Amino acid sequence: MGEKLILCSGSEAVQKFQKNGWTAVRQKGSHVMMTKTGYQWTLSIPQHKELGPGLLHKLIRQADLTVKIFNKL
Repeated sequence: MGEKLILCSGSEAVQKFQKNGWTAVRQKGSHVMMTKTGYQWTLSIPQHKELGPGLLHKLIRQADLTVKIFNKL
């Protein structure tokens, strides 16, 4: 069985992705857009108090990370 995802807020998720080399390029409303050179995806992270597990899994998959690595960031 895989690693259990530790839920976090939108701002915590932005910080974790920044530690992995993603850059916040803009914010529109309550969403922070992040890019990383060499990746086709732009991550759109809502600034909620807690992000749902489905959304977090999607963002982790788009960032080419694993749950284990994301939890450690």
